[in-house]
Amino acid sequence: MDPLLLAPLPLLVVAGLAATRPGRRPAAVPALAEAAALLALVLAAAGVVWLAVAGPAALTLGSGPLALSLALDPISATMGLLVAFVGWVVVRYSRRYLDGEAREGRFHALMLATLACVLILVQSGSLAVLAAAFVAVGLGLRQLLLFYPDRPEARRAAAKFTLVWGAGDAAVILAGILLWQAFGTADLAAISAAAAGGLPVAAKVAVALLVLAAALKTASFPLHGWLTEVMEAPTPVSALLHAGIVNAGGFLLIRLSDLVQASPGAMAALVMIGGLTALFGAVVMLTQAAVKTALAWSTVAQMGFMLLQCGLGLWALALLHIVAHSLYKAHAFLASGGAVEAVSAVRRPGPVAVPGIAAVARAFLIAVALYGAVAAGFTLIAGEKTPQALALGLILVFGVAYLVAQGLADAAPAALTKRTAAASAGAAVAYFAFHQIAFALWGGSLPAVPEAGALEWALIVLALLSFGLVAVAQALFPHWAHHPAAAGLRVHLANGLYLNALLDRAIGGLKTPRSL
Repeated sequence: MDPLLLAPLPLLVVAGLAATRPGRRPAAVPALAEAAALLALVLAAAGVVWLAVAGPAALTLGSGPLALSLALDPISATMGLLVAFVGWVVVRYSRRYLDGEAREGRFHALMLATLACVLILVQSGSLAVLAAAFVAVGLGLRQLLLFYPDRPEARRAAAKFTLVWGAGDAAVILAGILLWQAFGTADLAAISAAAAGGLPVAAKVAVALLVLAAALKTASFPLHGWLTEVMEAPTPVSALLHAGIVNAGGFLLIRLSDLVQASPGAMAALVMIGGLTALFGAVVMLTQAAVKTALAWSTVAQMGFMLLQCGLGLWALALLHIVAHSLYKAHAFLASGGAVEAVSAVRRPGPVAVPGIAAVARAFLIAVALYGAVAAGFTLIAGEKTPQALALGLILVFGVAYLVAQGLADAAPAALTKRTAAASAGAAVAYFAFHQIAFALWGGSLPAVPEAGALEWALIVLALLSFGLVAVAQALFPHWAHHPAAAGLRVHLANGLYLNALLDRAIGGLKTPRSL
């Protein structure tokens, strides 16, 4: 039997044991929780080895729309190993972080049960398992968000999360019903194969619902407020949410990528929603003073960028983005306390050099020229790159161009300019290298990048212009940072342009739920 299928079992067993000792310092429960998470990680790693030796496999119980199926393939093996690793790190961190809390045992029970549900989610091979796992993950995370039930902010965040995540669950369930009607099967692999023959009307509606579900679960603009309000939960919960669970929407799209890519409208919607969310989240993040809130807005931006990758058909890069972001964000949240102490111990920095317009223009020309040279080199070595892949890399280089602009602005030796230019070239080399690795690992399990037509080219040009203008504005920010209008804009951006408040008003306020 595939070892990855067994990974949730030790987590569920110890979760049941922890539930019997929900109070402070519940004897050996914290140590058993860490041991169970480590065993799940070992089983997930063994599942990767099993896949390499024996190939893909599936376990199916029952038939019809309620068939229960778990699948082992490169996508589920990768996500299972990622979830198990991040889960083990978070559980290990929780032993000290939660030591002595009044509801320490309950926390470990909820954390392990939620991790087990996420492991089942990433192995889902049928519509029934997919939908049930999404619902179970939402229920577990809701209770973790209510770990401090006496805090009104925690109850408010849990209420908003329940509303948005539950709406996403409803969209997934309804999409599952429509897909069953359209294709007569509940097996995800069979549905993806059937999508190659075209989408009937019911399937097109189902794809739209899947895009909606993914947007809700990845905290996309404008329904992003639930993700920025969950900071009242313990730091391990924030790490688990931002490093793992928020990726569930992206996993949903990747798992059904053949189906989603068969709908040009869905792909265009993902590009527009993802691009807008990425730009909005990145700009708002720069105005935040609290480290955890800034990290939350960073997650909003990163999830938007991941949706943009999906919309461009760069599925392997989107999966790589999930892996990289999960590892980075788990470390960022768990190390946030030490980072605050380190920053407070540093002396106030000196004045920042102000790059002139000419310096910024030279910086972007250098960055784009280096990127073009690297792209040409990789094209000669590894073959022609798609317009989508080239555009995505150029967007990344726009961000690095700011460093080059700063280097040109500083009255510094030529070595500094060389180092900043090297950063641009290094980013381009890293992008194309990881591009090759991602397609080597997962390209065979995901659809090929679609040929760019008129719509795709229009979206690519729009994305390049949008990200380019924002990058230039960031490089020139010191020129207008002290203008009164800039100060007012900063206040509005720090509040997320009040979209979260408007959402609260639109839904008639929020009730504050009690912990179960």
